[in-house]
Parts: sequence; C-alpha cells; structure tokens
Amino acid sequence: MNPYINIWGKGEIGEGTRLAAFTDIGGKVGKNCIIGCFVSIPPGVEIEDGVFIGPGVVFTNDKYPPSGKDNWRKTIIRKRASIGANATILPGLTIGEGAMVGAGSVITKNVPANETWVGNPAFPIKYKRINPGHKI
Repeated sequence: MNPYINIWGKGEIGEGTRLAAFTDIGGKVGKNCIIGCFVSIPPGVEIEDGVFIGPGVVFTNDKYPPSGKDNWRKTIIRKRASIGANATILPGLTIGEGAMVGAGSVITKNVPANETWVGNPAFPIKYKRINPGHKI
C-alpha cells in the first residue's frame, strides 16, 4: 500500500480501484474506480463502480462546517461518472450515471445521468462523449 494514501474511519475501497498519491478516504469507493492525487473523500460520500475522479477534486459533507456529523449530507457519484481535475462537489448532491463534470467546475445542483456540466456554478452543455467511461 502506498504510504501517501490514508484510509480512515469506515473508509472502503472496492476491488480494482486505483488510488494516486496523497488521497484520503473516509467514504465509500466502489470497484474499478480511478482516483487522482490530492483527493479527499470524506464520510458520507459514496462513489459507485467505474468512476473517474481527476486530481484535486474536492468533496464536502458539511454545508456549514463545523456543524457536526448529525448535519452531514450524503453525496453520491453514480456508475461511470467522470469528474475533471479541481472540480468542487457541494454536499448532498448526486452526480448521475455516466455524467461528466468539467475541470474546475463547481457543482451546486444534482447532475442528471449522461449530462455534461461545466462552469462556476456549473450548468449543462451539449456534448457527445467519445469514450463513455472505462469498463467495470
């Protein structure tokens, strides 16, 4: 195991998932995911199978920190979603199956399945995926 990966609390990592250096896992990560460097996945964040998370992506579980874990919100990243580098995903949201989030985007609303969202705050754009995600 890479000494620069921290798995804590009830953190889980599925089979075949690849983690880059300086990742911090307190939530649940499914099978065959790719998690870039400098990513923290706190408790309450659930990443399903086959998801790509670029480097520096920020997940939060508390909208008004430090409110205490009774106020944490669950965030779900559905199968085969792809999140670009340095995106920020606010708590309590769902990124739909096969959805894409552009690099540097700030997600403030749920992203429906197979849609691509970009910007700050993020909004949907029309975009055809060339590669609909790696196989799980």
